[in-house]
Amino acid sequence: MFRRSRHTAAPTRLPDDQLSIAWQVCSLLLDYPSEALLARLELARRAAGELPAYLAEPVCRVVDHLESTPLGQVQRDFVETFDHTRRGCLYLTYFTTGDTRKRGVALVRLKQAYRRAGVELTSGELPDHLAVVLEFGATADIEAAWRILNDYRASIEVLRISLQERNSPWADAVVAISRTLPELAGDDAEAIAKLIEQGPPSEDVGLAPYAVDPRLNPLPDYLAVGADR
Repeated sequence: MFRRSRHTAAPTRLPDDQLSIAWQVCSLLLDYPSEALLARLELARRAAGELPAYLAEPVCRVVDHLESTPLGQVQRDFVETFDHTRRGCLYLTYFTTGDTRKRGVALVRLKQAYRRAGVELTSGELPDHLAVVLEFGATADIEAAWRILNDYRASIEVLRISLQERNSPWADAVVAISRTLPELAGDDAEAIAKLIEQGPPSEDVGLAPYAVDPRLNPLPDYLAVGADR
């Protein structure tokens, strides 16, 4: 019913230092392409060298693509991939709640999890953006991010499947993320199949009350992922 990738998860949970590296690199690769991002690709490649091959290989394929493709083209492809298709959404709660009032509640809970770790977002980005969650885990609270990513495992897998079906170069970044998490359980597989078949719920409501207030005093810049988008 849906396609799995090889080595869909680590045999055991990675040591925290490797998990942090993997999440940090994938967070970078899922950010909107910019000159600043391109300047950090060699650093990402070196960091990938500290990871097991089943993580390093997909990460390096994304790096290769970003390095070999003109920036303007990569930017257009990024927008087409992640902003114009429902199944290409990088916002984890969207897959399970759509634009409904339930999503607002989910966003508030995520913001509360960040605050418990002593972190406030510093941009207008929503707290369920995959790159933001990964950055949070890599640099602030790995256990809280671990729980969030596993809570939204079905969302991650739907995104992975969608990107692989489109032969997107960013699919490998999500493959690597998936491989850092536990093997899928039966309930997860059923949830993924349901999301693929039915798509996110629909009920248009404003999300402005749940976005980050840009007037907040800036805290760590590492949570400003996607601020230039």
